[in-house]
Amino acid sequence: MENQSRLKVFTGSANPALAAAICSHLGCDLGKITLRQFSDGEVHLQIDENVRGTDVFVVQPTCTPVDRHLLELLLMLDAMRRASAKRITAVLPYYGYSRQDRKDRPRVPISAKLVASLLVASGADRVLTLDLHAAQIQGFFDIPVDHLYGRPVLVEYLQSLNLPNPKVVSPDAGGVERARALAKRLNAPLAIIDKRREEANVSEVMHVIGDVAGHTCVIIDDLVDTAGTLVHCVDALLEQGATAVYAVCTHAVLSGAAVDRIKASDLVELVVTDSIPLSGEAEASDKIRQLSVARLLARGIDSIHSESSISMLFG
Repeated sequence: MENQSRLKVFTGSANPALAAAICSHLGCDLGKITLRQFSDGEVHLQIDENVRGTDVFVVQPTCTPVDRHLLELLLMLDAMRRASAKRITAVLPYYGYSRQDRKDRPRVPISAKLVASLLVASGADRVLTLDLHAAQIQGFFDIPVDHLYGRPVLVEYLQSLNLPNPKVVSPDAGGVERARALAKRLNAPLAIIDKRREEANVSEVMHVIGDVAGHTCVIIDDLVDTAGTLVHCVDALLEQGATAVYAVCTHAVLSGAAVDRIKASDLVELVVTDSIPLSGEAEASDKIRQLSVARLLARGIDSIHSESSISMLFG
């Protein structure tokens, strides 16, 4: 990619490997930054090179530990603004707090909106993100938001498997649009899991809508957290006659006992991206495969920098 002299990419501690891979695709060096912690836990940050008049991209997924990585991102944005960067784009491969996107019970915050307001207040001129939990979060910002999807990366891998008689499965009613888009790309039919969620991170699978007998099922979701829902879905599909079950998710949160649940399940393979770095245990699992979204994000950054259309990346 050419004409990158006024483009600079920086990152915090959340996923430096992804940021370095993005820079490799862009043909630029990762920006120099000093990041350390005072003895009382406060974060100290300093940009170690001139950014005046440059087009700055700050790559930082707000993954575990979410609050630490979010604060690093806000501090980097503020430092870039005070150092007179021409334009600052917050690149969030994973948008933490995105599941708290509405007031669904009394006296709770809309955390996704609060995070959006903090990003804008800290100096972000625009946002580039990947597979938001709810697409309407884009409307929480008063600045441009480019919302990319990890689906092209996942589709390419699934097509390489040549799965026999595939059927795409949405793990809930809310994910039908996402599942339908994948089913269209794979030229496969669609099924839906009907579930009831009693509380956060706890769900009960009710029944499968659609005939899955004799099909290789592919469950698709935007993220996998504790893997409780995923494992229940696998069991329900196999009980209904599915021959094998795969799962694809953009964001591998994998908290708590998620990796152990996946290992013990009858899932053939969980395919995720590197929007969030995997733990050592997850990396070692033969049931978890990680694909890179570095090239996809690099193309998004290049399009923003060159003021060209980004819609071609939605395919």
